[in-house]
Amino acid sequence: MPESKVPEVSRQLAAELGGTGDPVRWERLTAPETSALLTRTDAAIIPVGATEQHGQHMALCVDTTIVEYVALGVSALTGVPVVPPLAYGVSSSHGDLPGTIAVRPETMIMLVEDVVGSLYARGVRQFVLLNGHTWNGGALDVSAEKLRVRFDDARVRYLAYVTMYPGSEVDGHVTYGRGLMHANYFETSLMLHIDPDAVHMDRAVSLTDADSFWDYRTDQVSRSGVWGRDIEQATAGHGAAEAARCVETTARAVAAAVREPWPKPR
Repeated sequence: MPESKVPEVSRQLAAELGGTGDPVRWERLTAPETSALLTRTDAAIIPVGATEQHGQHMALCVDTTIVEYVALGVSALTGVPVVPPLAYGVSSSHGDLPGTIAVRPETMIMLVEDVVGSLYARGVRQFVLLNGHTWNGGALDVSAEKLRVRFDDARVRYLAYVTMYPGSEVDGHVTYGRGLMHANYFETSLMLHIDPDAVHMDRAVSLTDADSFWDYRTDQVSRSGVWGRDIEQATAGHGAAEAARCVETTARAVAAAVREPWPKPR
């Protein structure tokens, strides 16, 4: 299986944030190498994606591909290792649209607990749950809360790969939509940069976003599986710029987080 594309990062910024410029892939290390690594850092990044329909124009791997790409860039800049991504997500809300493989929220909570528990037993104490699929959020929030209660000496944070810069600055051509945006201009641009072979622009179908109070299954709002406008305007250049900002802002946050002193109760 070919390795995922790795972002090119600034070696100067990597030196500042604690990395080498090359990502640390947990699965590419030997067992003794993991033990040696954990004498230098007690943190790990767990990318959480999905395998689900992304309209008629993109492959099912989008959420996993993007979140792993960002995670690898963060690792290259910070030296924090990345474990293999969880490639199945809380995706049943796509309804009858074809292709999706979903797990229940309860399943994801247990899976994350098991992965974190295994890493904790090896010596990891700081866990970044990096999310690439909106509807994983509820399960990851619950996972983080359960793990904070379970371990007195561990720190867990769930965040999406765009969390570390303001949502108003994300150029996704979204007027409304909230979490309903899917396979849209933003994701399509990212994939044109990261994995253009997984994108078929000649099949793209846009859908004007609209405001709503309720959240709906994707198949209740879209026949194509897309929720978003201006997809035909997506470009690899825009994707590269957004990806670079996701990597750098997340890396700066993670580098500071792993050095953050524990609070002293007052």
